[in-house]
Amino acid sequence: MRIVGLTMAAGLAALFCMPTFVIAQEAAYPPGVTKEIHESVQRGLLWLSRNQANEGSWRNSGGYGSYPAAMTGLAGMAFIAGGSTPTRGRYWNEVRKSVAFLMKNADSNTGVISVPAEEGRSMYGHGFATLYLASVFGMEEDLRKQDRLKRVLDKAVGLIASAQSSAGGWIYTPDSNSDEGSVTVTQIQALRACRMAGIVVDKKVIDKSVDYIKRCQNGDGSIRYSLRSGGDGRPAITAAGVAVLYNAGVYDDQPFVDKAVQYCKKRIKTSVNNTGHHYYAQLYWSQALYQRGGKDWDEYYKSMARWLMKQQRKDGSWQGDGVGTVYGTAIALTILQLPYAFAPIYQR
Repeated sequence: MRIVGLTMAAGLAALFCMPTFVIAQEAAYPPGVTKEIHESVQRGLLWLSRNQANEGSWRNSGGYGSYPAAMTGLAGMAFIAGGSTPTRGRYWNEVRKSVAFLMKNADSNTGVISVPAEEGRSMYGHGFATLYLASVFGMEEDLRKQDRLKRVLDKAVGLIASAQSSAGGWIYTPDSNSDEGSVTVTQIQALRACRMAGIVVDKKVIDKSVDYIKRCQNGDGSIRYSLRSGGDGRPAITAAGVAVLYNAGVYDDQPFVDKAVQYCKKRIKTSVNNTGHHYYAQLYWSQALYQRGGKDWDEYYKSMARWLMKQQRKDGSWQGDGVGTVYGTAIALTILQLPYAFAPIYQR
């Protein structure tokens, strides 16, 4: 009887516990994420890990240049989006080494984070690096390292503020007093990440930059390359503009934001490169749609994930916009991991 009882108990446990286990396994993925997407992400993260330099950086190769600060910032954000921190997660050491690399290349006088010999256009790298370091700041458990990070970020924010043009935007180098859209959105998002991390940011700088984006908008809702350029707007810049406006707390109740969203819906397709900068456009458009949520996001993510998995190479990487595999892989991973909501700047 005892044996029968044990057998029956085991049978009942199997009957009732197995479905629970299966459900628990399925529930490990956020809404929209499938086992196939998860496995694709893991291959991509492993590729990034294997291609990190001993000094902690990532570099692109090819005609566009190496841009170590920019690529390290982008790759680092992919690991943060996957749940790794400087002390925890599968890729904690990659995060730790990349943070050390960027801090080593932060100029203690000017505040710019860059490798001058390899980055003639330092503000791109500075923006992505500052975004990454700000995202890491609240995750750092070592108080001495956190204090060093704060000093670097304070200087980085000061550099961004001083480099803002009289019109309210930014351009490739910090002392040019000029502006264009892609550099501007990078700085706005970096400032937002810093503010979220508790770093002091002058609200006037952000307000002036939001006004710059608004003044770059055309009647059809698109945002053009720069305030002075005139002409047609650009889908990629418009998507980036929407994403950083959401970051800055400007939402669809503002008519100019809704017009930009409607323009992007018409012009940006997941599987068709009709922007000239497909990965760049999707990096920001995905963030904007994730912030909005609902049916638009659900349909977009399903379609975008399907396309990205088809583009992934056998080694786990993606080639993005002809810029390079670090760039493409970091962007693809950021998009695919948005539902995990680990990176503060991407959270709803």
